[in-house]
Amino acid sequence: MKWLLSLLVFGLSACGERAVDAPASSATAAPTATVAPTATAAATPEVISPVRAAMPAPGTIGFAGFGPAPFGATDEQVRMAWGSDLGDARPEQPGGCYYLLPQARSANGYRLGFMIEQDKFARMDVDAVDIEAPGGGKVGMSAQDIDRLYAGRINKQPHKYVDGGQYLRIADAGGGPGVLLFETDAKGVVSSWRIGVPPQVDYVEGCS
Repeated sequence: MKWLLSLLVFGLSACGERAVDAPASSATAAPTATVAPTATAAATPEVISPVRAAMPAPGTIGFAGFGPAPFGATDEQVRMAWGSDLGDARPEQPGGCYYLLPQARSANGYRLGFMIEQDKFARMDVDAVDIEAPGGGKVGMSAQDIDRLYAGRINKQPHKYVDGGQYLRIADAGGGPGVLLFETDAKGVVSSWRIGVPPQVDYVEGCS
């Protein structure tokens, strides 16, 4: 009888040990489960910085300036005319030359920039194929295309840095001070253009 009682006590003790161990095993396994990290990752999507391709409204670029900001306007007037972020560039010294550039910057070049010198808006530079100059000229056109669009108005000069390239300079037909200038590469294809007032429109190296 005594041995039977001892056997019964031993069996109950063994069962008690397994009952305690089971929850402990579950608690140990929980941190290694993949469900919680997966749910957290799904709740926090990857953040991708947007890149806006700067595009002025058709007809806003002219021999007189950009929309409501004429050549000679202030930095602030240009910013208001553009209506979006143009960065925080400032001249290295009072009255110095600098560019306002649309943000965020495109990976395909500067697209367009507003030159400010002597605290005045002096010119616009464009290297984008989808932005049209007054009169219809665009990046990617041939020199012959420009000849047809601006027949009888072009003053041609050799490019300072590109063998066979040219500067195609076109004065405002209305008699204003504005000048449109196309740059062509060695194959006679327009690589960029700018519009503004002298002397800044003729700066070969921009603000450099």
